[in-house]
Amino acid sequence: MITLINPNLVVQRDDIFTTGIVYMPVGLAYFAASLRSSGFECTVIDAFGENTDRQWVEGNFIFRGLTPSEVVDKINPCSNAIVLYASNITYHTSLIHIICATRDVFPGIPIIVIENTQAVTSYSLRRTQEAFYDAGADFIITGEAEKRGIGLIKMLQRGKTKTDIHIDGIGFRANGKTMYTSPGKTIAHLDDLPFPAWDLFPLRDYWRLKYAHGPFETNRYLPLLTSRGCPYACRFCVIPETNRGEWRGRSARNVVDEMERDLRDFGVREFHIEDLNPTVNDTRVRAICEEIIGRNLDVIWKIAAGTKVETLRDEATLELMAKAGCRYISISPETGSPRVLRLIGKPFDLDHALRMVRKMSHVGISSQACFVLGYPGEEDLDRQMTRDLVRRLTKAGIDEIALFIIAPVPGSEIFEEFSGHFEYSQLNFSPSWRRDYGRINAFRISLYLRFLLWKVLYHPVKFFRQPINFLRRRFQTKMEMVPYRAIKTYLLGRRST
Repeated sequence: MITLINPNLVVQRDDIFTTGIVYMPVGLAYFAASLRSSGFECTVIDAFGENTDRQWVEGNFIFRGLTPSEVVDKINPCSNAIVLYASNITYHTSLIHIICATRDVFPGIPIIVIENTQAVTSYSLRRTQEAFYDAGADFIITGEAEKRGIGLIKMLQRGKTKTDIHIDGIGFRANGKTMYTSPGKTIAHLDDLPFPAWDLFPLRDYWRLKYAHGPFETNRYLPLLTSRGCPYACRFCVIPETNRGEWRGRSARNVVDEMERDLRDFGVREFHIEDLNPTVNDTRVRAICEEIIGRNLDVIWKIAAGTKVETLRDEATLELMAKAGCRYISISPETGSPRVLRLIGKPFDLDHALRMVRKMSHVGISSQACFVLGYPGEEDLDRQMTRDLVRRLTKAGIDEIALFIIAPVPGSEIFEEFSGHFEYSQLNFSPSWRRDYGRINAFRISLYLRFLLWKVLYHPVKFFRQPINFLRRRFQTKMEMVPYRAIKTYLLGRRST
């Protein structure tokens, strides 16, 4: 028996709008499926999903879900290993609490922490491993966990000691010394992996929330990972560390087979694509669309985690995507300043982005543009250029913007350029510990207000449709959904006090 644990949702008390985004743990669902296909019996404890209405406060954080002691009570004492999923850096404190509580009650069961390699909100376990060992974890797994984790568990079952285990991507502490080997090869053929084991997770509790990472407009949804990795090397991002610039895509047939399975087994017709960059291969994108159309699948799909706008090849691809059910695409210009773009290490083709946004608006695909503020070296003039770019994109038809204030992520190139935080869960999109946070946040609020005014000016019908979508709880953008999520979080807090 292998016990898998997803940590609590952690929200920053002074910003319940920007923090507290719900991510369904797709990486853990993949690992569970791989365990079962290898003959292991496993069970999942979802510390958030199993009690989404419970929350408590510690310091500046709101924790939602099961308490650490409740998690421990659910662990099968006959477990051969306990595996925790480091899904999001903001959940780090929850992970540490659960590890400490688990180690106290089950001192003899190996505790393993696996890395989430496919999210920009994750973090490098190589860089943070000491914190896990101090809390009581025995091993970390970096890189893709499916094969490494199974190999490690098999060795532990055969009675191997830590120093006898030689698997790439594994870290541990033995005799007071930390031992770690970098991950080697990635999984070349993603089609060989079994589909995520969603039957082990409390899906109805996630659906009952009525909000998600992507805009949630039906009654049920599931995340999809159609590819892994990203070929770009943005300096603020952890992905170059966890994926080394590699990108691999599943075949169109395999992706749509999963959609068809989820439609049949779970009644799901809405899918939120959580890839780092799903449209790198235009031929594959077109093939996925044609596969959906050819099978006559009645599905809605949304590129919730974003994609590089330049990889959206042309207007014809967008037309085909819309025909196949695509209803939302997030892009990331990051900044309107060419100078800051060079500092970040990210190219951006403005003219192409404006064409794509206009086309999305024309074919009925809602669009989001994400920006980062407060990048090291950014000045007032750079932020003014970002403001000007937001206005141009709004006029072109962008439906919403997201403004994130930079925080250093362990594993990113800029991690050492910041100071002032004292725990990893503070490294979110509203880093109030930054000395310049008040000034940058004031700019962020003013730009959100300007965006809304520009949207009224350029696209009044779209603007006045938003409150209707909010009231109907049929969200076409995240900006419609976020106030609903914040209100529910606030009301839960009032009820728990």
